[in-house]
Amino acid sequence: MAENRVLSAIKISVKRINRFRVGWLAKNTLIGLAAVLLMASCASSRSAAADERDALSRKLGIQITKKDNIKLYRQAAAWMGVRYRLGGTSKSGVDCSGFAGAIYKDVYGTKLHRSVDDIYHNDVKRIRRGRLREGDLVFFRTDDKRKKRPNHVGVYLKNGKFVHASTSKGVEINSLDNVYYRKAFVKGGRVSK
Repeated sequence: MAENRVLSAIKISVKRINRFRVGWLAKNTLIGLAAVLLMASCASSRSAAADERDALSRKLGIQITKKDNIKLYRQAAAWMGVRYRLGGTSKSGVDCSGFAGAIYKDVYGTKLHRSVDDIYHNDVKRIRRGRLREGDLVFFRTDDKRKKRPNHVGVYLKNGKFVHASTSKGVEINSLDNVYYRKAFVKGGRVSK
């Protein structure tokens, strides 16, 4: 696909060069130079994207590939370490549903309800853990007061990892295989984006 774009750009450059009255050698030199510059620019953009994926992978502790939603991982990285604040919706302090809402607004352009309970009952189609995909929501029950309803939400990334606003550490990444989260897991939820 990138090669097709380069070839199209070269053809356009050749047409532009052919408009000028220059000698055969000068014309071919200009065409060759245009081709080299276009190929170099494509290689550098691929390299910049790879560099960004590598930097995000290091920061988040998750291997990010070309197939992954880079916007989701950029946002997760930007929020890492933001402290927990009940009712918070900004980087000066955020709670779990405020964090999930901010991610969905910035990455998918979708507005979620404000509370975990409302998100769980109104915004998602419930799914099993084995069917989770990048960007799905994960719901937990972290206390015994409301046994049938979740009281915590995070955003699923991949390979069993999710990002959320923890009351103790703020925005962080955890594993669904962690004993605490494995016991507290209620359901996944897929938002109609």
